[in-house]
Amino acid sequence: MNNYSLTLTTPAENGSTLTIDLLNIKKAALILRAVNHKLRQQIIKLIDEHQKMTVTEIYVKLRLEQSVASQHLAILRKAGFVKTLRDGKFIFYSVNTTRLQEINHFVDDLLN
Repeated sequence: MNNYSLTLTTPAENGSTLTIDLLNIKKAALILRAVNHKLRQQIIKLIDEHQKMTVTEIYVKLRLEQSVASQHLAILRKAGFVKTLRDGKFIFYSVNTTRLQEINHFVDDLLN
């Protein structure tokens, strides 16, 4: 075992040994945690209702500090849940519904 994988000696169902990529599991957990947060859910919903928004519009509507809104948007962007589009000096955020559908299907598969 190293820091990034776990190899089980008991053969898997198909007869081969099972190696679990722990780094990918950690990354997947961070992606799920990104959407499993009330404020980030509110941000996604707000952006969806307006189609696209700037960070200023978001923090004013939600009555947040600008830095708090920016930190949460960075987490959502890193997880792929929001997309950005630069228009001059403004950065507009929009919801990446494709990514949210992928996560929803993944969770459905995981739970069934």
